[in-house]
Formats: sequence, structure tokens, C-alpha cells
Amino acid sequence: MNRIDRLAAILIQLQSRRLVKAQDIADKFSISLRTVYRDVKALEKAGVPVIGEAGSGYKLMDGYKLPPVMFNQEEATALLTASKLVQSKTDSGIIKHYNAALDKIRAILRHSEKDHIEEIDEHIAVMNHPAIAYQPQSELYLQPILNAISGADVVEINYTTIEKNETTKRQIEPVGIYYLGSHWYLIAWCRLRNDYRNFRTDKISQLKTTGEKINIAHPPLQSFIDKMSEDREVIKVVMDVDVEVVKYLGEQKYYHGYVQEENHGEFFRMTFLSTSLMGFSRWFMLFGDHAKIIEPLELNDMIAEIAENILKKLEHSQMLIT
Repeated sequence: MNRIDRLAAILIQLQSRRLVKAQDIADKFSISLRTVYRDVKALEKAGVPVIGEAGSGYKLMDGYKLPPVMFNQEEATALLTASKLVQSKTDSGIIKHYNAALDKIRAILRHSEKDHIEEIDEHIAVMNHPAIAYQPQSELYLQPILNAISGADVVEINYTTIEKNETTKRQIEPVGIYYLGSHWYLIAWCRLRNDYRNFRTDKISQLKTTGEKINIAHPPLQSFIDKMSEDREVIKVVMDVDVEVVKYLGEQKYYHGYVQEENHGEFFRMTFLSTSLMGFSRWFMLFGDHAKIIEPLELNDMIAEIAENILKKLEHSQMLIT
């Protein structure tokens, strides 16, 4: 990126946030802090009212407005692609607001970009994998949750637990939301359980703010996500699969921790980092007559036990028939 483009990008970054740290600018553009200082000085000389706060960062003077931002073709395509994901993976509230924002963005596009968007629209799709059950939801409470987080509001929810299918009313202090598998989750401090809890948003049947403000600072969302990753024990699995069978494993291998594969001629040696040997063993049964486990050895015992149980049931069924 040349300096003129970088200066324009830094200006957009300053406009998009209340305060921008010099280190954030350096990281985003892979430049040194000294270069950041020179670039900001160049913007000031060009008449941009940049205010520097010692030890904090930079911001634009209140009331300063930039001309409408123009998007190039690649940026417009990226926004359209994101809209497909929003329409497929969120709820009606988020979809409505995103489409309204996208319409405003379309309004400032040049004619060539508008034509490109209309032409490419039908050539982008998001499909749900048949192995993952997904039921679109009209209300996942994503926007109200985000509003509550932004406003530091305590909210009250009616929540139905997955394990016991029991509905309880809870007051919670929301921390953040994340998407995993095929569901949106909310991490929040639950006053009923007096601890942090993970709530699946499609199991929330009612949500409203209480009018009370959150008066303590909760850890950031990323700290909870990091802890979940640490708590999930992963086990290395190595297996050899006949070359003619590998192609049929498809996307399923990724759901079982696929890492890499090596071509050994008549077979592929595949490596996985699995979070459930039992789950892996049952998946292995689908193609086990064309594969063998290299490690861990205890996985062979689990597979053998499942096979023996199946055989016993088949023998029992045969005895009943005869």
C-alpha cells in the first residue's frame, strides 16, 4: 500500500472509532510507530483536526465530517458476501438492520459497482451442511442483547435448559455473544446461579431490560472463549485410509478435528485432533473396513467394543426371528 492510500485508510480508521491507539494503526498497516507518528503529522498538515491524547491515542475533533466514503468493486463484493452470511446465520432483527445499512451503502456506490453487485448477487450462496441440524429462527434476540451490552443493562430472560427442558426466569448481566456450530450463544453473569453461564439464544423465549445498570466490570468475551478452548482436551488421532475412500469423507472430517493428510500411494495417513474419542470411534465405523487406527491404541479397543455390541444385537435379533 502506498503512502497516499495508507493516509486515506488511517483517516477512515480515525472516523470509525472514538479513539484509536497508535499501536493499533501500526499493527493494521504493518508499519512502525515512528511511521504512524509521521503519517498523523502529515494528516494534521493537510488540515485534518487530529487530537492526540498522550498515552491514549488519536481522535478527530468533534463535529469534523469526512466526505462520503467510496467503495471499490472488491469491497462492495465483500459486503454482499457478508450479507449472505447474515441472512443465513442470524435472525430477522439483524437481517432487517443489515439490509437497511446495505441499502444505504448501495446508494453511494458508483454505477459500475452497482451493476457489479446486481450481477454477482445470484452467484453467491450459503448452504447448511446436511450433517449439522439447523432450523432458521425468526428471533434470536441478538440485537436486544447487543443493545443491553452496549448500555450496560441488566436483562431478564425466560430460558429453557437443554438438558432438563425446564424453563426458568433469570436476571443476567450479558457479556458477549458468539456463533458455534449452528447456534448463537450468550455468555452472561447469571444472578440465579451466581456464576457465569452459557445460554443458547434460541432457547430464550422472552427478553426484556430491567432498568437496572450493571455496576461491575466483567471480563472480556475473548477470555471466556480462550478458557473454553483450554478446557477442551484434544487427543491426537492418526489413521490410514484406503485411497479410494478418502474422497467420501468429505466435510465430515473437519468436524472430527482434521489436521492434515499424507499420500502413501495405496492409502492416506490422516491426522486429527479429536475432542471425543467415543464420537470419533462411531464415525470411524462408517468406513472402518477401509481404514486402520495407528494411534492412540485405546481407540481400537473402543471401536472393537462398539462392534461387539452391534454383533450381539444382531445375533439376538436373528435368534428371535428363528
